[in-house]
Amino acid sequence: MPDPADALTLQFLAWVAEEPRTYAQAMEAWRSTCPRLSIWEDAILDGLVAFAGGTTRNQSRVVLTPKGRARLREGESEPARQSAETSWRIAVLAR
Repeated sequence: MPDPADALTLQFLAWVAEEPRTYAQAMEAWRSTCPRLSIWEDAILDGLVAFAGGTTRNQSRVVLTPKGRARLREGESEPARQSAETSWRIAVLAR
């Protein structure tokens, strides 16, 4: 069975790549108090996303790093997308 956290990481990276997002938007949409679903925090620590521009952290944009873009490309196969959708539904229902 695929790792749900990996599928959610891919979904997070796709979400960031989809359109410009601010730090505040990412915090609101992806912050979690569940230590097993720390997707946003793990992406920062793993160097998959970085912050660009903005005079404050909340105004800064969240952008994919080269490592994040590569990870997203690796995971863009059809089975990974299906797994990400399933994992996201599970995570939302668990809240």
